[in-house]
Amino acid sequence: MTKSTRRPSKPFHPKVIKTTVEHERALERIEELFTAKPGTPDGDELELLLLLVETHEAKEYPIDLPDPIEAIRFRMEQANLKQKDLVPILGSKGKVSEVLNGKRELSLTMIRKLVSELGIPAEVLLQERGATLLPPAT
Repeated sequence: MTKSTRRPSKPFHPKVIKTTVEHERALERIEELFTAKPGTPDGDELELLLLLVETHEAKEYPIDLPDPIEAIRFRMEQANLKQKDLVPILGSKGKVSEVLNGKRELSLTMIRKLVSELGIPAEVLLQERGATLLPPAT
């Protein structure tokens, strides 16, 4: 029997994951099905389990968006940019300094340029500094 068709010792029936035990069992089953070919019964089960686990993990372990200024600094580091490189995006050396030091809020024009020029997601830049996401409604 190949790894993708091996069945767990206890029958596994995919369902909405509500407990840690169910989550662990789903992960174990995903591991068993990992090499399943798409379009096969095992491949379909794998796809369903991945969706169930993703939904459960998003609910149980939400990840807050990064702080807007930290996101800009991170992107600058990734692209090896200096503050002067942000002048065409933010408007002037003074504005760049004020934004990066948290003394000036991002304007809508700045946000649009940061999204298009640096690829920083708008939802990151639009949030208030220090804000945290509320858990999704259930």
